[in-house]
Amino acid sequence: MSAVDVLVPARAVFHPVVDLGTGTVVAVEAHAGPPAPAGPPPRVDPVSEDLRRAAEAARAAADLRTPLPLQIGLRAETLAFGDPVLAELHQGFAGAGRRPQEIIICVTGGFPPAQRAPVTAALSGLRRAGYLVGLGGVGAAHAPLDLLADGASYLLKLDPGLARRAPAEPRRSALVASLVELAHRLETHVLAPGLETGDQVLHLRQLGVRLVQGPALAPPEWRPGMPITVPVAARGAPDPRERLDLGPRVSEFTLPGVTMPHTATAGEVLDALNAETGITSIVLVDERQRPRATVDRTRFLLRLSGAYGHALHAHRPAVRLADAPRPVPRTVPAVAALRAAGQEDDRVYDDLVVVDELGRCLGIVRVADLIRGLSP
Repeated sequence: MSAVDVLVPARAVFHPVVDLGTGTVVAVEAHAGPPAPAGPPPRVDPVSEDLRRAAEAARAAADLRTPLPLQIGLRAETLAFGDPVLAELHQGFAGAGRRPQEIIICVTGGFPPAQRAPVTAALSGLRRAGYLVGLGGVGAAHAPLDLLADGASYLLKLDPGLARRAPAEPRRSALVASLVELAHRLETHVLAPGLETGDQVLHLRQLGVRLVQGPALAPPEWRPGMPITVPVAARGAPDPRERLDLGPRVSEFTLPGVTMPHTATAGEVLDALNAETGITSIVLVDERQRPRATVDRTRFLLRLSGAYGHALHAHRPAVRLADAPRPVPRTVPAVAALRAAGQEDDRVYDDLVVVDELGRCLGIVRVADLIRGLSP
C-alpha cells in the first residue's frame, strides 16, 4: 500500500487547477463524498451536509500536506443562512489548518430572488474574512449578472458542459468568449472545468481562458504532487486572441499564491517547495494575512544547498533567508507593476505579491506573465 493510499480517504477526490500560461498546478479542487453508510440512510439536512463536505474536503487535503490553495464548492442556499454558517465554515477550515487566504470558495446554486440579499451579504463577509470567492456554473446556472459586480468575484467557473461544447458549437464558443471578455473587464479570472480532450483545452486557451481542469489534464486518481498533461498547440497555430484594451489591471495576471505563517521554519518551507515543483515563491504572512516576506524558490534552495546549509538553517525561521515582499495593489495597471519590478536589478524576475485594500495577500503575479501579456 502506498503512502497516498494511507493518507487519502477513499471518499476524497482531487482535481488540479492548471495554469496554461506556465503549465503548472496553481490550486487544488477538493471534494468529499457522503459519509459511509451505517444502517438506513438518515434524513440529511442540506446545509449541515454542505458544511460537512467542505470541512472534510479541507481535512483530506491536509492529510496530503499540499501547500497549494484549495478550491472548495459551497451552495448559495447554504450561504443564505448567514453568520452562523460562516462561523461554522471558518471553524471547519481552521480545524484543518487552513487560513482564509488559502481557500477559494466556489459558490453554486440558483440564486433565487428571495435569497439575493443574504447571499450577497455572505459573499461580502467571506471577502472581509480574507477568502477568495468564485461563482460556479457560469453560463448555464441562473446567476444575476450584476451579482458578479456585487460579489467582486475572484473566479468565474464556467459550466462544464458549456466549456466542453464550445469548440464544436460556434454559438457556445461566442458565449464563452463574451464571458471571458466580461471577466477581463471585471478584473477576475475564468476557469474552464471538465475538459476531456486536448482540442477542447486549446480552443478554450484561444478564447482567452487561462485556468482549466478536467480529464484531459489529469486522471481521476490524480493527487497533489502527481504529474499533469498540458496539451501543446501545433507549430504555427494561432496565438490566443489579443485583447483590445490597452490597460489591463494587475488583477488579470494574479494567480493563487502559496502562503505560510511568517514564523515558519526553513525546513517547513523546504518541505512545501519539495511537495510542488511548480511553486516559484512562498509568501510569509502575519496573523492578518499581510505579507511579511517572500521566499524565492531558486535563491532559497541555493542557500540551503551550500556547505552545512541545511544544518544551519532548517530549524531556524525561514524569514532569515527570505526577502522583503514586493506588494502591488490589485487595481494598479499591469504596466505599472512591470515597471516597479524592473527597479530592482537583482530581483527583476521575483514574483510580485498582489494585495487588497487592507494589505492582505490575494495571490502572486509572475513577471514573465506580465511581459508576455503586455508584449505587442
